[in-house]
Amino acid sequence: MFGYIIINKPELKVREYNEYMAYYCGLCRALKEKYGIKGQISLSYDLTFLALFLTGLYETETKEVPCKCVLHPFEKRCRKENALLEYTADMNILLTYFKCRDDWKDEKKAARAAYGASLGRAFKKLEKKYPGKIKRIHSQFEILDQAEKNGIDDINFLSGSFGKILAEIFLYREDEWKDSVKRMGIMLGRFIYILDAYEDLEKDLKKGSFNPFWKKYENPGFDEWIRDILTLAAASCAEEFEKLPILENADIMRNILYSGIWTRYEMVISHREKKK
Repeated sequence: MFGYIIINKPELKVREYNEYMAYYCGLCRALKEKYGIKGQISLSYDLTFLALFLTGLYETETKEVPCKCVLHPFEKRCRKENALLEYTADMNILLTYFKCRDDWKDEKKAARAAYGASLGRAFKKLEKKYPGKIKRIHSQFEILDQAEKNGIDDINFLSGSFGKILAEIFLYREDEWKDSVKRMGIMLGRFIYILDAYEDLEKDLKKGSFNPFWKKYENPGFDEWIRDILTLAAASCAEEFEKLPILENADIMRNILYSGIWTRYEMVISHREKKK
């Protein structure tokens, strides 16, 4: 779920990279202020994209503040501050909570279960703050969980269900842009689910865990088919992005949507080629 919506750093200008990191630092600060250290631990690059995206879409007033980082004490840094970073922090906690729950269900990771439990109080507050959104997200996670338990390997159904989760995360406001925003979230979610299953295929086969591709991976042209369905999802996501009136930091977001999201795929392919 995490680690897929990232930049392709070599393709960014220095100014663009610094701007991106200012949003990353802003999200880090928002998580710490709202949820403490346990919230800060959940910081992800994936949700930094959401902060950039929503700020660009709604042209939100944003402050840039000089800051210091414990992990980088000798670097001069700036962070962004706006209301949408607070919303992004909420969504970061929400996704982290569900990810911890799934890690416990799937792999019995005690550390993840303990971390998820530590976020329980924060999650209860989010349920009150976003009741409809969390109810819809929880429903889709339950659908996914049940489908995987039943061995349903329809990749369109499974990835579409996860796409609906990401669509809810992306949908900050019901307005004239909602259809494109939801469609964008759905297609990006599809991309993430498919790539995650593709990356985990060998591990799942060894463990005997569910994977939607376990009946297909020996088919001729399997890898090319994966590339094709990922390309379709990424292209559909980018198409919806281009419909939106986003000017601020649009090139950074294009770097992510046209190139960054593929870096994990290239890593998977490279790893498999080395094993061969």
